[in-house]
Amino acid sequence: MVPPAAFGSYYGRPILKPPVWKDDIAYYFFLGGLAAGSSLLAAGADQTGRPGLRRGTRLGALGALGLGTYYLIHDLGRPARFHHMLRVAKPTSPMSVGTWALAGYGLPMGVAAAGELIPARWRDTWPARLLTAVARPAGLAAAGLAPAVASYTSVLLSQTAVPAWHEAHQELPFIFTASAAASAGGLGMIVAPVHEAAPARRLAMYGALVELAASRRLEGRLGLVGEPYRTGEAAGYLHRASTLTAAGTLGSMLLGRRSRIAAVLSGLALLAGGCYERLGLFRAGIASAKDPKYTVEPQRERLRQRDGNEA
Repeated sequence: MVPPAAFGSYYGRPILKPPVWKDDIAYYFFLGGLAAGSSLLAAGADQTGRPGLRRGTRLGALGALGLGTYYLIHDLGRPARFHHMLRVAKPTSPMSVGTWALAGYGLPMGVAAAGELIPARWRDTWPARLLTAVARPAGLAAAGLAPAVASYTSVLLSQTAVPAWHEAHQELPFIFTASAAASAGGLGMIVAPVHEAAPARRLAMYGALVELAASRRLEGRLGLVGEPYRTGEAAGYLHRASTLTAAGTLGSMLLGRRSRIAAVLSGLALLAGGCYERLGLFRAGIASAKDPKYTVEPQRERLRQRDGNEA
C-alpha cells in the first residue's frame, strides 16, 4: 500500500507567499469600519435631534480614522507609500478604489467633527458660524462614502490568492459591514446618554445578528478551506468575538436602555468583539497561506469536478 501523500513544497517553502502584513492591518480594518459606521450613526443623529449621540460619534469617527491611518501607514513602513497610491485611479483595483474612498471620506468627516470642537466663546464669530453651517452637509457626505470605507477591505482580502480569504468572498462583505455597524452602535452607547442611544442600540443589534449569521455560514460552507477559521489561533479570536458580540447585544437590549453602566459595558463588549473578529479573520488567512493543503486540495477537487463533467 502506498502511504497517503504528505503535503509539502520545494525547500520547505509554502506554495503561496504569505502576506507580509502584521496585526496593524487588522487594527486598521477594525478602526476604519468603526469610523465609517460612526459617521452613518452621526448623520442620523444630526437629522433626528440627538446632539449627544451626534457629537460623540463624530468625534469617535475622527479618532478611529486617525488611529487607523496610523496603523495603515505604520504597516506600509513609509508614509510616502500612501501618498503614492493616490497618483493613479484604477477602478479594477480594490486597493486603488479603497484608497480614494478613504481620502474622499476623511475630509468631510474631519470637517463635521471639527464643528463639534468649537469653544463656546467663539461660536458667535463668523468662522465658527461658517463651520457650523457646513458641518451638516459634510457629515452627510461622509455618511455617503462610509459604506465604501467599511466594505472595501473585505473586497481587498477576497481578491487575493490566500485560500481562506478568497473562498470566503461571499461572506466577507457582510461580516465586515455588519461588524462595523455593531461596533459603531457600541461606541454610540458609550458616548451618548441613554435616552438618545436608541438608534445605536438598534444598529448594534442588526449588525451583530448579520455578523454572527455570516460568520457561521462562512465556517460551515467552506469545508476544508474553512478549517483555519475553526481551529488554531484564529478560532480562539473568533470565539471571543462571537461571545463578546452576543453578550454586548443582549446587554444593550435587556439592560442598556435603562442603565448607563450597562450601556457602557455592552458598548465596550461590542467594540472588543469587532476587534477580535478582524484579528481572527486576518490570522485565519495567514494560516491558510502557510499550509499547502489549503491550496492543493481545492485545486484537485476542481479538477475532479471538471473531469467528471466532461465525462
